Amino acid sequence: MVYLSYIRPMSLREKVEQLLPNWESWYPSLFDAARDLGVIVPEVCDPNTLLLTRRHRRIVQRAQEAHRQKWGGSAQD
Repeated sequence: MVYLSYIRPMSLREKVEQLLPNWESWYPSLFDAARDLGVIVPEVCDPNTLLLTRRHRRIVQRAQEAHRQKWGGSAQD
């Protein structure tokens, strides 16, 4: 018989504690420890992608385009 079980992903705290059990005595925060241990890696991104207004504008544009494709109409409608 094969039993399928759900594997719960490890939390950030669990990953850090697995690598360095006494991290709290060395680091002021969980994020500092995770960064130094390589659990989280910062990425450089375009600042425009961080602005919610621009992200929302793209979502609205995609929704309007999908609506036009399905129901017809022009961009000015």
